Amino acid sequence: MQTDFKINATTNKFQRFLDRRISTRELVFLSLVVLCLSPLITPPMALFLGIIIAQFVGHPYLHLNHKATHILLQISVVGLGFGMNVQTAIHAGKQGIVFTIFSIIATLTIGYLLGKIFKIDKKSSFLISAGTAICGGSAIAAVAPVIKAEEKQMSVALGTVFLLNSVALFLFPMIGHSLHLSQIQFGIWSAIAIHDTSSVVGAASKYGTQALEIATTVKLARALWIIPVAFGATFLFKNKGGKVKIPWFIGIFILAMIANTYLPFVQMCSHTITLIAKAGLTLTLFLIGCGLNRKMLASVGVRPLIQGIVLWIFISCAGLWAVMSFV
Repeated sequence: MQTDFKINATTNKFQRFLDRRISTRELVFLSLVVLCLSPLITPPMALFLGIIIAQFVGHPYLHLNHKATHILLQISVVGLGFGMNVQTAIHAGKQGIVFTIFSIIATLTIGYLLGKIFKIDKKSSFLISAGTAICGGSAIAAVAPVIKAEEKQMSVALGTVFLLNSVALFLFPMIGHSLHLSQIQFGIWSAIAIHDTSSVVGAASKYGTQALEIATTVKLARALWIIPVAFGATFLFKNKGGKVKIPWFIGIFILAMIANTYLPFVQMCSHTITLIAKAGLTLTLFLIGCGLNRKMLASVGVRPLIQGIVLWIFISCAGLWAVMSFV
């Protein structure tokens, strides 16, 4: 009897869901989701549409947005691995590793000093610095539980990073073309200087196929620095019980790349998989834009935003000088 009651209750809930009328806001949102999966929408355009939705329409499923973007980004990045070659990735990783090490150490150091100068609370300052130094929102999400950051501190850091990501997605390809950067130079520079993997891939895919391959490889190698930085944070903040989130999807990305390099039957469908992955990343950027509403932007505050901008300008200019001088 109890089982029948549960089944009937579930059926009634599902029926009520089917009978519910879709609001205009939901219809607009879902229509744009479908549109972003088509070749008609570029990554920057998807982000711009998302920001418009956030400001004037509203995200009808905002409570699900963070989890959706997190999962969709990881799946899409793994999909890109099916379009890459191991030898090319190793070569790109070797070129980017020196820039990666120096830029991470310098960014964390300068971020610490700026936090002191602007009198930003220690945890917010460290989250902004880690997000700028490594891989944006993923680094913040991994480090926050380790240092036991509060929701407000996470919101400040994420808001700062996502806002600057939006600017970078439009600005970086323009700068790259104006300075006549090669595909290799732009790929390394964008991986170093743009915070989130989604925006790195969006900017690099607009610049060219080779830039996309190099940028993705260097950025994911950079993302592995989440682990030592997170472990270091446990001692810095004296939270020895903090749990470190290891980005396992990077391992799956490497397996996908190996499969594409050595398995002929994988190579036969790699083009289709990468096209789907790129559509997934375009949708990810749309959803990120949808999350940039007024409330989230207002939570950032002036001083943390200044810290984020100064750090971003430093790593962008230093990275640009390095790739133009040595690559």
